[in-house]
Amino acid sequence: MNLSRIHHIAIICSNYEVSKMFYTQILNLKIVKETYRQDRNSYKLDLAVGDHYQLELFSFNSAPPRLSSPEACGLRHLAFEVEDIDFCIAELLQKGITTEPVRIDQLTNKKFTFFADPDGLPLELYEK
Repeated sequence: MNLSRIHHIAIICSNYEVSKMFYTQILNLKIVKETYRQDRNSYKLDLAVGDHYQLELFSFNSAPPRLSSPEACGLRHLAFEVEDIDFCIAELLQKGITTEPVRIDQLTNKKFTFFADPDGLPLELYEK
């Protein structure tokens, strides 16, 4: 097996319109394609993250809530690489999104912080 890169990351949201606004207007991700699947009464929103990755945002009726705290086994968080973490934090604050205090990765000496999407999914900003 020769895995070459991550193709996409899928997120299930509880309120499609709120999450769509968060990912497109707060995080400024570009919409690649939006699909309504009538047989599932569900939306699928493909979002571009830079030139490399794609997020898939899904709406499903009656999806159970995600356990974020305490941390449960499974996917821990989604991290976005940024050029200037302080600039990004200031942009988030202007849009009403608070972040945790900036920390330094002891292994890389890089700055990082966490914040949450509308469903409490932990998101990380990691300075390049």
